[in-house]
Amino acid sequence: MSDVKRAVLIAGPTASGKSALALRLAEKLGGVVVNADSMQVYRDLRVITARPSAEEEARVPHRLYGHVDAAENYSTGRWCRDVAEVLDDVARQGRVAIFVGGTGLYFKALTGGLAAVPPIPADIRADVRGRLASDGVAPLYAELLARDPKTAHRLMPNDRSRISRALEVVLATGRSLSDWHREGLPPLIDGAGAAKVFLTCERTELVRRIEARFAAMLAAGALDEVRALGRRHLDPTLPAMKAHGVPWLVRHLGGELSLDEAAAGAIMDTRRYAKRQVTWFRNQMPDWPAVPAEEGEIEIERQLTALAPGQTIPAQPA
Repeated sequence: MSDVKRAVLIAGPTASGKSALALRLAEKLGGVVVNADSMQVYRDLRVITARPSAEEEARVPHRLYGHVDAAENYSTGRWCRDVAEVLDDVARQGRVAIFVGGTGLYFKALTGGLAAVPPIPADIRADVRGRLASDGVAPLYAELLARDPKTAHRLMPNDRSRISRALEVVLATGRSLSDWHREGLPPLIDGAGAAKVFLTCERTELVRRIEARFAAMLAAGALDEVRALGRRHLDPTLPAMKAHGVPWLVRHLGGELSLDEAAAGAIMDTRRYAKRQVTWFRNQMPDWPAVPAEEGEIEIERQLTALAPGQTIPAQPA
Protein backbone atom coordinates (compact mmCIF):
# COMPACT_ATOMS: atom_id res chain seq x y z
CA MET A 1 0.00 0.00 0.00
CA SER A 2 1.23 3.48 -0.80
CA ASP A 3 1.58 5.64 2.30
CA VAL A 4 -1.21 8.10 1.49
CA LYS A 5 -3.10 8.77 4.69
CA ARG A 6 -5.93 10.84 3.25
CA ALA A 7 -6.94 9.72 -0.21
CA VAL A 8 -10.20 11.14 -1.54
CA LEU A 9 -12.10 9.26 -4.26
CA ILE A 10 -14.78 11.05 -6.31
CA ALA A 11 -16.81 9.19 -8.91
CA GLY A 12 -20.11 9.75 -10.64
CA PRO A 13 -21.78 9.83 -14.05
CA THR A 14 -20.48 12.13 -16.73
CA ALA A 15 -21.44 15.80 -16.27
CA SER A 16 -22.38 15.31 -12.60
CA GLY A 17 -19.94 17.92 -11.29
CA LYS A 18 -17.05 15.67 -10.22
CA SER A 19 -14.21 17.86 -11.49
CA ALA A 20 -15.61 21.00 -9.86
CA LEU A 21 -15.85 19.21 -6.51
CA ALA A 22 -12.30 17.84 -6.84
CA LEU A 23 -10.99 21.35 -7.57
CA ARG A 24 -12.72 22.86 -4.53
CA LEU A 25 -11.45 20.11 -2.25
CA ALA A 26 -7.92 20.32 -3.64
CA GLU A 27 -7.81 24.04 -2.88
CA LYS A 28 -9.21 23.53 0.61
CA LEU A 29 -7.11 20.48 1.56
CA GLY A 30 -3.87 21.16 -0.26
CA GLY A 31 -4.58 18.31 -2.62
CA VAL A 32 -3.39 16.96 -5.94
CA VAL A 33 -6.15 16.10 -8.41
CA VAL A 34 -5.46 12.72 -10.03
CA ASN A 35 -7.33 11.71 -13.16
CA ALA A 36 -9.44 8.54 -13.02
CA ASP A 37 -11.10 8.92 -16.43
CA SER A 38 -9.89 6.63 -19.19
CA MET A 39 -10.46 9.19 -21.97
CA GLN A 40 -9.01 12.26 -20.28
CA VAL A 41 -5.57 10.64 -20.38
CA TYR A 42 -5.28 11.41 -24.12
CA ARG A 43 -3.55 14.66 -25.01
CA ASP A 44 -5.42 14.90 -28.33
CA LEU A 45 -8.81 15.07 -26.58
CA ARG A 46 -8.84 18.04 -24.21
CA VAL A 47 -12.10 19.60 -25.42
CA ILE A 48 -14.20 16.58 -26.40
CA THR A 49 -13.52 14.82 -23.07
CA ALA A 50 -14.11 17.96 -20.94
CA ARG A 51 -10.66 17.84 -19.39
CA PRO A 52 -9.90 20.54 -16.82
CA SER A 53 -8.96 23.80 -18.48
CA ALA A 54 -5.45 25.23 -18.40
CA GLU A 55 -6.69 27.80 -15.89
CA GLU A 56 -8.06 25.09 -13.60
CA GLU A 57 -4.88 23.06 -13.87
CA ALA A 58 -2.92 26.16 -12.83
CA ARG A 59 -4.93 26.54 -9.62
CA VAL A 60 -3.91 23.17 -8.11
CA PRO A 61 -1.62 20.35 -9.27
CA HIS A 62 -3.28 17.94 -11.71
CA ARG A 63 -1.77 14.58 -12.65
CA LEU A 64 -2.37 11.99 -15.39
CA TYR A 65 -4.29 14.33 -17.68
CA GLY A 66 -3.36 14.42 -21.36
CA HIS A 67 -0.15 12.46 -20.90
CA VAL A 68 -0.87 9.72 -23.48
CA ASP A 69 -0.83 9.92 -27.28
CA ALA A 70 -4.07 8.96 -29.04
CA ALA A 71 -2.20 6.29 -31.04
CA GLU A 72 -1.62 4.31 -27.84
CA ASN A 73 -3.95 1.72 -26.35
CA TYR A 74 -3.74 2.85 -22.73
CA SER A 75 -4.80 0.18 -20.26
CA THR A 76 -5.95 -0.03 -16.66
CA GLY A 77 -2.64 -1.75 -15.85
CA ARG A 78 -0.64 1.17 -17.22
CA TRP A 79 -2.82 3.58 -15.30
CA CYS A 80 -2.09 1.69 -12.08
CA ARG A 81 1.65 1.87 -12.74
CA ASP A 82 1.39 5.59 -13.40
CA VAL A 83 -0.72 6.06 -10.27
CA ALA A 84 1.89 4.29 -8.12
CA GLU A 85 4.46 6.91 -9.14
CA VAL A 86 2.03 9.75 -8.54
CA LEU A 87 1.16 8.46 -5.07
CA ASP A 88 4.84 8.36 -4.14
CA ASP A 89 5.22 11.99 -5.25
CA VAL A 90 2.09 13.07 -3.40
CA ALA A 91 3.26 11.35 -0.21
CA ARG A 92 6.67 13.05 -0.41
CA GLN A 93 4.96 16.42 -0.75
CA GLY A 94 2.69 15.74 2.21
CA ARG A 95 -0.38 16.44 0.09
CA VAL A 96 -3.72 14.70 -0.37
CA ALA A 97 -4.42 12.56 -3.43
CA ILE A 98 -7.87 13.39 -4.82
CA PHE A 99 -8.90 10.88 -7.48
CA VAL A 100 -11.72 11.98 -9.75
CA GLY A 101 -13.34 10.36 -12.77
CA GLY A 102 -16.05 8.13 -14.09
CA THR A 103 -14.09 5.01 -15.05
CA GLY A 104 -15.24 2.37 -12.62
CA LEU A 105 -12.51 -0.12 -13.48
CA TYR A 106 -9.86 2.42 -12.49
CA PHE A 107 -11.38 2.84 -9.03
CA LYS A 108 -11.89 -0.90 -8.65
CA ALA A 109 -8.24 -1.57 -9.52
CA LEU A 110 -7.09 1.27 -7.27
CA THR A 111 -8.85 -0.10 -4.18
CA GLY A 112 -9.15 -3.79 -4.99
CA GLY A 113 -6.11 -4.65 -7.07
CA LEU A 114 -5.73 -5.74 -10.66
CA ALA A 115 -5.45 -9.06 -12.41
CA ALA A 116 -1.87 -9.72 -13.52
CA VAL A 117 -2.84 -10.81 -17.04
CA PRO A 118 0.17 -11.34 -19.34
CA PRO A 119 0.40 -9.45 -22.65
CA ILE A 120 -1.90 -10.77 -25.38
CA PRO A 121 -0.09 -11.88 -28.58
CA ALA A 122 -0.76 -9.55 -31.49
CA ASP A 123 -2.13 -12.31 -33.74
CA ILE A 124 -4.78 -13.35 -31.20
CA ARG A 125 -5.81 -9.77 -30.59
CA ALA A 126 -6.04 -9.09 -34.32
CA ASP A 127 -8.12 -12.23 -34.88
CA VAL A 128 -10.63 -11.39 -32.13
CA ARG A 129 -10.90 -7.74 -33.17
CA GLY A 130 -11.30 -8.78 -36.80
CA ARG A 131 -14.13 -11.15 -35.97
CA LEU A 132 -15.75 -8.46 -33.82
CA ALA A 133 -15.70 -6.06 -36.75
CA SER A 134 -16.95 -8.56 -39.32
CA ASP A 135 -19.39 -10.72 -37.34
CA GLY A 136 -20.45 -8.55 -34.42
CA VAL A 137 -20.34 -9.27 -30.73
CA ALA A 138 -22.90 -12.12 -30.50
CA PRO A 139 -20.62 -14.93 -31.81
CA LEU A 140 -17.80 -13.78 -29.54
CA TYR A 141 -20.12 -13.79 -26.53
CA ALA A 142 -21.29 -17.31 -27.42
CA GLU A 143 -17.69 -18.50 -27.62
CA LEU A 144 -16.87 -16.82 -24.31
CA LEU A 145 -19.86 -18.56 -22.70
CA ALA A 146 -18.42 -21.88 -23.82
CA ARG A 147 -14.81 -21.17 -22.80
CA ASP A 148 -15.23 -18.96 -19.72
CA PRO A 149 -18.86 -19.04 -18.51
CA LYS A 150 -18.09 -17.43 -15.15
CA THR A 151 -16.71 -14.29 -16.76
CA ALA A 152 -19.35 -14.29 -19.50
CA HIS A 153 -22.20 -14.30 -16.99
CA ARG A 154 -20.74 -11.19 -15.33
CA LEU A 155 -20.82 -9.23 -18.61
CA MET A 156 -23.60 -7.69 -20.61
CA PRO A 157 -24.04 -9.63 -23.90
CA ASN A 158 -23.51 -6.43 -25.92
CA ASP A 159 -20.39 -5.22 -24.07
CA ARG A 160 -18.07 -5.37 -27.06
CA SER A 161 -14.84 -4.26 -25.43
CA ARG A 162 -15.02 -6.42 -22.29
CA ILE A 163 -16.23 -9.50 -24.15
CA SER A 164 -13.42 -9.27 -26.70
CA ARG A 165 -10.89 -8.67 -23.92
CA ALA A 166 -12.07 -11.70 -21.91
CA LEU A 167 -12.02 -13.91 -25.00
CA GLU A 168 -8.50 -12.73 -25.90
CA VAL A 169 -7.31 -13.68 -22.42
CA VAL A 170 -8.74 -17.19 -22.44
CA LEU A 171 -7.50 -17.84 -25.99
CA ALA A 172 -4.01 -16.53 -25.21
CA THR A 173 -3.51 -18.12 -21.80
CA GLY A 174 -5.87 -21.06 -21.63
CA ARG A 175 -7.17 -19.63 -18.37
CA SER A 176 -10.24 -17.58 -17.61
CA LEU A 177 -10.11 -13.93 -16.71
CA SER A 178 -11.70 -14.91 -13.40
CA ASP A 179 -8.67 -17.08 -12.61
CA TRP A 180 -6.29 -14.23 -13.33
CA HIS A 181 -8.33 -11.93 -11.09
CA ARG A 182 -7.56 -14.18 -8.14
CA GLU A 183 -3.82 -13.79 -8.69
CA GLY A 184 -3.65 -10.10 -9.37
CA LEU A 185 -1.68 -7.11 -8.23
CA PRO A 186 -2.40 -5.62 -4.80
CA PRO A 187 -4.47 -2.46 -4.38
CA LEU A 188 -2.73 0.91 -4.24
CA ILE A 189 -5.17 2.54 -1.84
CA ASP A 190 -6.93 1.10 1.19
CA GLY A 191 -10.53 1.69 0.23
CA ALA A 192 -11.68 1.41 3.83
CA GLY A 193 -9.31 4.23 4.81
CA ALA A 194 -10.27 6.61 2.01
CA ALA A 195 -13.05 9.15 1.83
CA LYS A 196 -15.16 8.24 -1.18
CA VAL A 197 -18.33 9.40 -2.82
CA PHE A 198 -20.43 8.70 -5.89
CA LEU A 199 -22.19 11.86 -7.04
CA THR A 200 -25.76 11.55 -8.22
CA CYS A 201 -27.87 13.90 -10.26
CA GLU A 202 -31.59 13.94 -11.00
CA ARG A 203 -32.14 12.45 -14.45
CA THR A 204 -33.70 15.49 -16.13
CA GLU A 205 -31.00 17.77 -14.76
CA LEU A 206 -28.25 15.38 -15.85
CA VAL A 207 -29.62 15.30 -19.39
CA ARG A 208 -29.69 19.11 -19.39
CA ARG A 209 -26.08 19.21 -18.25
CA ILE A 210 -24.97 16.69 -20.89
CA GLU A 211 -26.69 18.69 -23.64
CA ALA A 212 -25.28 21.99 -22.40
CA ARG A 213 -21.79 20.55 -22.08
CA PHE A 214 -21.76 19.17 -25.61
CA ALA A 215 -22.87 22.55 -26.96
CA ALA A 216 -20.06 24.15 -24.97
CA MET A 217 -17.58 21.63 -26.39
CA LEU A 218 -18.58 22.53 -29.93
CA ALA A 219 -18.24 26.22 -29.13
CA ALA A 220 -14.80 25.59 -27.62
CA GLY A 221 -13.43 23.86 -30.73
CA ALA A 222 -14.36 20.17 -30.41
CA LEU A 223 -14.90 19.91 -34.15
CA ASP A 224 -11.42 21.23 -34.92
CA GLU A 225 -9.99 18.84 -32.33
CA VAL A 226 -11.67 15.84 -33.96
CA ARG A 227 -10.67 17.09 -37.42
CA ALA A 228 -7.02 17.16 -36.32
CA LEU A 229 -7.39 13.68 -34.85
CA GLY A 230 -8.89 12.42 -38.11
CA ARG A 231 -5.90 13.68 -40.09
CA ARG A 232 -3.76 11.15 -38.24
CA HIS A 233 -5.68 8.22 -39.80
CA LEU A 234 -5.50 6.17 -36.61
CA ASP A 235 -6.99 2.71 -36.13
CA PRO A 236 -10.71 3.33 -35.43
CA THR A 237 -10.68 0.61 -32.75
CA LEU A 238 -8.27 2.59 -30.55
CA PRO A 239 -9.87 3.87 -27.33
CA ALA A 240 -9.28 7.52 -28.21
CA MET A 241 -11.16 7.09 -31.48
CA LYS A 242 -14.19 5.79 -29.58
CA ALA A 243 -14.40 8.62 -27.02
CA HIS A 244 -17.95 9.93 -26.70
CA GLY A 245 -18.64 12.32 -29.52
CA VAL A 246 -15.60 11.45 -31.62
CA PRO A 247 -17.20 8.82 -33.93
CA TRP A 248 -20.22 11.04 -34.53
CA LEU A 249 -18.16 14.11 -35.36
CA VAL A 250 -15.91 12.01 -37.61
CA ARG A 251 -19.02 10.99 -39.54
CA HIS A 252 -20.12 14.61 -39.76
CA LEU A 253 -16.71 15.67 -41.08
CA GLY A 254 -16.94 12.86 -43.64
CA GLY A 255 -20.21 14.24 -44.95
CA GLU A 256 -22.45 11.45 -43.62
CA LEU A 257 -24.37 13.53 -41.09
CA SER A 258 -25.32 17.11 -40.40
CA LEU A 259 -23.79 18.69 -37.32
CA ASP A 260 -27.17 18.59 -35.58
CA GLU A 261 -27.50 14.87 -36.31
CA ALA A 262 -23.98 14.19 -35.05
CA ALA A 263 -24.60 16.20 -31.90
CA ALA A 264 -27.85 14.35 -31.22
CA GLY A 265 -26.11 10.99 -31.62
CA ALA A 266 -23.23 11.98 -29.36
CA ILE A 267 -25.59 13.27 -26.69
CA MET A 268 -27.66 10.09 -26.77
CA ASP A 269 -24.52 7.93 -26.45
CA THR A 270 -23.40 10.02 -23.49
CA ARG A 271 -26.80 9.71 -21.81
CA ARG A 272 -26.70 5.93 -22.16
CA TYR A 273 -23.16 5.83 -20.83
CA ALA A 274 -24.15 7.90 -17.79
CA LYS A 275 -26.91 5.41 -17.06
CA ARG A 276 -24.45 2.51 -17.30
CA GLN A 277 -22.05 4.28 -14.95
CA VAL A 278 -24.74 4.55 -12.27
CA THR A 279 -25.71 0.89 -12.66
CA TRP A 280 -22.08 -0.30 -12.64
CA PHE A 281 -21.14 1.53 -9.44
CA ARG A 282 -24.35 0.45 -7.71
CA ASN A 283 -23.52 -3.19 -8.46
CA GLN A 284 -19.72 -3.20 -8.24
CA MET A 285 -18.99 -0.64 -5.51
CA PRO A 286 -21.98 -0.91 -3.15
CA ASP A 287 -20.09 0.51 -0.16
CA TRP A 288 -19.63 3.90 -1.85
CA PRO A 289 -22.04 6.54 -0.45
CA ALA A 290 -24.17 7.96 -3.25
CA VAL A 291 -25.13 11.59 -2.62
CA PRO A 292 -26.46 14.49 -4.69
CA ALA A 293 -23.68 16.52 -6.27
CA GLU A 294 -24.42 19.55 -4.09
CA GLU A 295 -23.83 17.45 -0.95
CA GLY A 296 -20.57 15.88 -2.11
CA GLU A 297 -18.24 18.26 -0.30
CA ILE A 298 -20.10 17.89 3.00
CA GLU A 299 -20.04 14.09 2.68
CA ILE A 300 -16.29 13.98 1.99
CA GLU A 301 -15.53 16.27 4.91
CA ARG A 302 -17.73 14.12 7.15
CA GLN A 303 -15.81 11.00 6.16
CA LEU A 304 -12.43 12.66 6.62
CA THR A 305 -13.42 13.72 10.11
CA ALA A 306 -14.62 10.20 10.92
CA LEU A 307 -11.38 8.68 9.63
CA ALA A 308 -9.24 10.95 11.82
CA PRO A 309 -11.31 12.47 14.64
CA GLY A 310 -9.99 15.76 15.93
CA GLN A 311 -7.54 16.20 13.07
CA THR A 312 -7.72 18.70 10.25
CA ILE A 313 -5.80 19.01 7.04
CA PRO A 314 -4.39 22.52 6.66
CA ALA A 315 -4.71 24.04 3.22
CA GLN A 316 -1.42 24.17 1.33
CA PRO A 317 -0.38 26.39 -1.57
CA ALA A 318 -1.04 24.83 -4.96
